[in-house]
Amino acid sequence: MEIKKQEYDSSFDSSYIEIGKYLYESLLNIIADNRTIIFLCIGTDRCTGDSLGPLVGYRLKHISSLFKKKNIFFYGSLESPVHSMNLENIINKINSNFINPYIVAIDSCLGKTIDIGKIFISNSPLFPGSAINKNLPSVGDLSITGIVNISGKYDFLTLQNTRLYTVFTISDTIFKGINHFLELYTKNHMITAMKKELLQDEQ
Repeated sequence: MEIKKQEYDSSFDSSYIEIGKYLYESLLNIIADNRTIIFLCIGTDRCTGDSLGPLVGYRLKHISSLFKKKNIFFYGSLESPVHSMNLENIINKINSNFINPYIVAIDSCLGKTIDIGKIFISNSPLFPGSAINKNLPSVGDLSITGIVNISGKYDFLTLQNTRLYTVFTISDTIFKGINHFLELYTKNHMITAMKKELLQDEQ
C-alpha cells in the first residue's frame, strides 16, 4: 500500500474545511461498506504537549449523539483519556465490541521547528509513546498527528514544557475538521436517500 500523507497548517482558517473534505473522501468506501469508524484520541491531560488527543475528544464528546446514528464512535477525552497505561486494553475493548472497525488515531507529535502547528493525516498507523520511549503497539488505519513542539534530546521534558495555546489551536482545527466531515456525511447521505425515494416513486 502506498503511504499518503496530507499536510495542513492549523494557523490557516480554512484548514479545517480541507481536513473535513479529505476525511470524507478517505472514508467514503468505509462508509459504503458500513464499517464502524472509531476516532481514537490518544494522550493525557497530565502533560500539556500530550493533551492534544484528550482535547479533541473533549470536544467530540459534546456531539457524540451525532456519531452513534452514523455508526461512528470515539474513545479518549479529558475525563477518560487513552494513554500509555491503558491503550492496549482500550484497543482490545474496541475489537471486542466492534467487528473489523476502521480506526482513526489522533495524537500529538514532536517534529521540526518549521512544522510546529501543522497537522498531518496519513493512511498509516501511528506509534504512540515513542517520544517517551514507550514500546506500545502501532494503532490506526488512518492517523492524524499534530506537531506541538520540536523533537530533541529530551522529548519528555519538551512535551511537559509545550505551550497550551499551540496544542489548543491544533486540537480546535482537528475537531472542526471532523465536525465538517460529519456535516458532509449528513448532507450527502440525505441527498442519496432523497434520490432513492424519487426512483421508488417513479417505479
